[in-house]
Amino acid sequence: MTFLRLRVALYGVFAVVLAAADPITSAQTKPAGRETSAASVASYGRSQQMPVDPEVVVGTLPNGLRYYVRANGKPAHRAELRLVVKAGSVLEDDDQRGLAHFVEHMEFEGTRRFPQQSIVDFLSSLGLSIGPDANAATSYDDTQYTLRVPADVPGVLDRALDVLEDWAQGASFDPSGIDRERGIVLSEWRMHLGADERTQDKIRRVQLEGSRYADRPPIGSPDVIEHAQREQLMRFYRDWYRPDLMAVIVVGDVDRDAVAAMIKEHFSSLSSPSPARPRPAFDVPDHPGTRYAVVTDKETTATAVQISDLRPARNQGSVGGYRELMLDQLFGGMVGARLDELSQSANPPFLRAAADRGLFPTARTRDEAVLQALVSNDGAVRGLEALVTELQRVARYGFTATELARAKQAMMLVYERGATESPDRESASRADEYTRNFLQGEALPTIWQELAFHRRFVPGITLAEVNALTGNWFPNQNRLVVVSAPEAAGIVLPDQAQLAAVVKTASAKPLKAFRDAAAGQTLMDAKPSRGTVVRTTSPAGAGITEWTLSNGATVVLRPTTLKEDQILFRVAAPGGTSLASDADFISARIADDVVPAGGVARFNGVTLDKILAGKAVAVTPFINEIVEGMAGGSTPQDLETMFQLIYLRFTQPRADPTVFAAIASQARALLANRMASPDVVCNQAIAAALSRNSPRRQPETRATVDQWDLAKSLAFYQARFADASNFTFVFVGSFTPEVIKPLVETYIASLPATHAHETWRDLDIAPSPGVVNTTIEKGVAPKSQVAIVLSGPFEYDEAHKLALRTMSLLLQSRLLDAIREELGGTYSITATPDANKFPRSRYRVRIDWTCDPARTATLVQRVFEEIGFLKSTRLSPDQMARLRGALLREFEANSQDNGYLLDEIARRYANGDAADVAAVANVPERIGALTADAIQLAAQTYLDTGNYVKVTLMPESK
Repeated sequence: MTFLRLRVALYGVFAVVLAAADPITSAQTKPAGRETSAASVASYGRSQQMPVDPEVVVGTLPNGLRYYVRANGKPAHRAELRLVVKAGSVLEDDDQRGLAHFVEHMEFEGTRRFPQQSIVDFLSSLGLSIGPDANAATSYDDTQYTLRVPADVPGVLDRALDVLEDWAQGASFDPSGIDRERGIVLSEWRMHLGADERTQDKIRRVQLEGSRYADRPPIGSPDVIEHAQREQLMRFYRDWYRPDLMAVIVVGDVDRDAVAAMIKEHFSSLSSPSPARPRPAFDVPDHPGTRYAVVTDKETTATAVQISDLRPARNQGSVGGYRELMLDQLFGGMVGARLDELSQSANPPFLRAAADRGLFPTARTRDEAVLQALVSNDGAVRGLEALVTELQRVARYGFTATELARAKQAMMLVYERGATESPDRESASRADEYTRNFLQGEALPTIWQELAFHRRFVPGITLAEVNALTGNWFPNQNRLVVVSAPEAAGIVLPDQAQLAAVVKTASAKPLKAFRDAAAGQTLMDAKPSRGTVVRTTSPAGAGITEWTLSNGATVVLRPTTLKEDQILFRVAAPGGTSLASDADFISARIADDVVPAGGVARFNGVTLDKILAGKAVAVTPFINEIVEGMAGGSTPQDLETMFQLIYLRFTQPRADPTVFAAIASQARALLANRMASPDVVCNQAIAAALSRNSPRRQPETRATVDQWDLAKSLAFYQARFADASNFTFVFVGSFTPEVIKPLVETYIASLPATHAHETWRDLDIAPSPGVVNTTIEKGVAPKSQVAIVLSGPFEYDEAHKLALRTMSLLLQSRLLDAIREELGGTYSITATPDANKFPRSRYRVRIDWTCDPARTATLVQRVFEEIGFLKSTRLSPDQMARLRGALLREFEANSQDNGYLLDEIARRYANGDAADVAAVANVPERIGALTADAIQLAAQTYLDTGNYVKVTLMPESK
């Protein structure tokens, strides 16, 4: 269910308790489970459990192992497999802190059927790899393993279940593997070190005080990890990896009943130790009243205020519990909307704020209700006062009828869209849902049944019910108020007594009721004068219709049936901030932020949001260095609203001085302590080296914010969107040319056009030739970061782009094998390619990793050795076959995504390659033509070790 819910808005988890029995299928009157009327679920009493999707088989083997199997055709010819174990770090003994996670790593170091690196070999034989296709994660209460394999290759699914069976009880814990993974696990611990980790650790200890969770973070103790022995790892594995704590999940393009039989065959023989160690459940104790905490760190860059309360978890399994969660969603959404409106007011008390309630991840016996705000460094008191004040306003006066109506409308839109999109739902999303059912008890109704329950319950939800939730979310006990902030000169923070006084004062001050404005208005009162389509072409083999409009604009249509409820668009024209003068540049580069934030026509941003509530529409302007445009999408039902908003974004942008002042204030606050972050300093050094410290690539600072000019920003925005004849509008998704044509003629062909046909300026921004080495000392964590960026001129065409990307994938694979697996020098190392045709055709390959500072020089040397090997080695025919197979599978998945098609089509038109737009569908041919010689030549050309930038971040000297 969560696939259609926003966690921040609490479109969260719902549950059902499934009896431990033989395979369960739903015994509904209408087995399809696709009824959506309120009447179809009217017979369910609130004390009853929610229905179960009849298309999923849920069963329990005699040894206690639970399994879930569902046929699902998206993506085609693929299967998603999971092994989920209710064993995480909270179960570790004192000498095992961090070993639940260590055990997870050891599952990839050899098992009974797959000794040593045989799992990697199995994946490689299918063109798959660790990470994207096989991965795992450990949390406090569980460990999850994921495997994604082709479902159309004979024998592969059975072999994949062999892997899961071995993960369940066949890990070998080979001593050499333990030593190898020890370095990798310590590298993962090191990678996460920093201000965020230190701050979250301090907050977690306060929040979890008195609970076992407080001293059992999944990453564990470095000392325990460094000295862990095989016996300690085996003890955890033997105690907790047992069938009564496991679930096997298979979702994909499979025969459901055949897979259920395979699971029985593979997993029925698993056994539990005798005697089995009891699996305890842990809770977080209640605390009387309100507690306060102030947490600081020298490298924290922003100040935040949070009010949270751990409440008893909602009953997620019953129909009544499901309805209670609807109330929570409405309450959180309306509080969040008020906070958002307040953040856009004159002199707002916070930069951003949000409200949420959801299942607490630690422990799941609790819900966590949260109000949080990002504030200026001197704004903790004012921000906390504002959060408490808005809660009190709701408690005293409640919400308005128009607020509730909008929230209901938005909620129903989510479920109506979910029901429409359900046939297009990806297997991974369904597997996530079954994982949550096993771990959290989330219900498993069909999305159609969920829509039916919403149609039954939402109309009857009253203001009184929602208003009453204030006390339920934030009672006067078990409440925690936290301020997290930079530890820096000049920042004075309130102490606990002052925070308590703020809460007391704000709770008692006189208030006025909230006034809800703008209800019932429409976006446009009258349609513009309609233009026409003057020319139609259809490029052969592309599935595309191209229109030239009477105002000179170009419209490109690519109808698809990939998602029934999705239409995406991208509009672009050459120009961008390159056309701004040096004097106006600072205001020009923020134009696409500050102008759209002001709203459109006569509507400010808050009013516009209210008008669009309950509609699935997004239209986001952008102005990059050499291009400007808009991007977004809608459903077929809201298509005209999307076109109206495009028209208004072009013709009637709105400059709002109040919103502008709020954005500037927010920017100053966010930038005040930004340079305390080692990551920020490192990234700015990389950007400076790659641009030769160009003034056009300088970061925003408080001094540049002081130079912002709203009038200049508006003028620049208006100039960039003044000539529709210079723009290409690309639409991809669920529409027909016949349906969209009247909208195009009304709202696009009517846009003003000057026929000036402006284009970008070449600002001559490129790295200096040769080698640039920069070392920065910043930060206290014992870790270093290295970035190596190789770049140069590029022959921009599809063949060279494919060779560059393929070569980079091979480089990353070799680096992972060498730096991570062989040397244990890092947790992750990436090689990311990029190529641009304009303003000059150039490429980049960027290599990034984090490591122990003492090993930096050695690892840099090994990276260059691997680069040399790749340049001198030609791939074998077998390697090429595997590589082509992997690329073809990737394309097969990408080609089923509207976003991919939109990006590929829009890129070709933006690059002047519209004549080759059919190449979007011809990727398999290019993959087939890819040769080992082309890849080796790419390595020799693009991995030019005489021309690169290397930036190394080291901790500060003590």
